[in-house]
Amino acid sequence: MHKTSYDVQSTLTEMAIQLNQYLDKNNITDPLVIGIRTAGVWLAEHLHQELGLPDVIGELNINFYRDDFSRIGLHPQITPSNLPFSIEDRHIILVDDVLFTGRTIRAAMNELYDFGRPSSIILAILFEREGRELPIAAQVTGIKQDLDANQYISLSGPENMQLRVGNK
Repeated sequence: MHKTSYDVQSTLTEMAIQLNQYLDKNNITDPLVIGIRTAGVWLAEHLHQELGLPDVIGELNINFYRDDFSRIGLHPQITPSNLPFSIEDRHIILVDDVLFTGRTIRAAMNELYDFGRPSSIILAILFEREGRELPIAAQVTGIKQDLDANQYISLSGPENMQLRVGNK
């Protein structure tokens, strides 16, 4: 039986510890934090606060970069990405809620490179599940769990974030 609910705040605290260890090990100082809209931005805000970083966070809206755009169509309220800083030669902590096929992260990296060439991209994911279709791996993961094909993950928030596993 799979676990179906999680303590998101404790998981974010553990992820911040993992991120600090990763940054120290790789001699990375002053990284930028960028969240993938929408839930990735909520998580990025919490991680940014726990890491005590000086710069504001960035927000990526990857809708125009998705490879399933023709199948899902255009959402009527697409807002642009907000990167209020240069990413050129900077270390980026890219944050999202779920890593499944890898296609969302690929789209996010495509968009990031339209803004410049970062020194590195560190992927921080709240929930990682099996099913990769692309060779994408997270450097920091809060929860790793295999799910059945008929299951999905949802994060509600931004206040009192709750992560739940449900059935389709």
